[in-house]
Amino acid sequence: MNHSNTSIPEFDIPVTVTDEFTGNVTPLLHEIRHALAALLETGEQTIIDLRSMPLAPGEEAHIETALGQGEVRVELNALGRSEIIETQYPGVWLITHSNTDGALLGKYIEIALIPDILQAQQGDIQAGLEQLSDTLTTSTEKTNEAI
Repeated sequence: MNHSNTSIPEFDIPVTVTDEFTGNVTPLLHEIRHALAALLETGEQTIIDLRSMPLAPGEEAHIETALGQGEVRVELNALGRSEIIETQYPGVWLITHSNTDGALLGKYIEIALIPDILQAQQGDIQAGLEQLSDTLTTSTEKTNEAI
C-alpha cells in the first residue's frame, strides 16, 4: 500500500493519496452475477452504466479483465463508433459508445441475450419490408415485360 500525505496550503487540510481501489469491483461483479441469474429465470435485462459508478483509476480496467472476452465482437459506425464485446460470460456484454471525434460518450455492461443496440427496431423492419416488397414488384414487372 503506497500512501503519501500532502496538504492544501490555503486550508491546511491533510490529503492522503493511495493506490487502493474503492472496493466497488467485487460488489459490481456480484451485481452482474445476480443480473445474469435474473436473465435466465425471468428474461429480465439489466444495463449497468460504468460511467456513473464511483471507480478509482484502474478499476474499470480491472472489471474488464475480470469479465474477459468471449466469441463475439461487433463494431457499429452510426453517429460515432460503438463497440459491443461479449465477455467470457455469455449474456454479459461490454458496450462503449464514442462520438464522431472518438471521445467516449458512454460505457455500459449489458446483461441480455443480445444487446438492445443490435436488435432491429420495428420502424426499420417496416421500412425493410416495404423496400423488399418494392424490389420484388419491380423485379416481377421487369420479368413480365421481358416475356
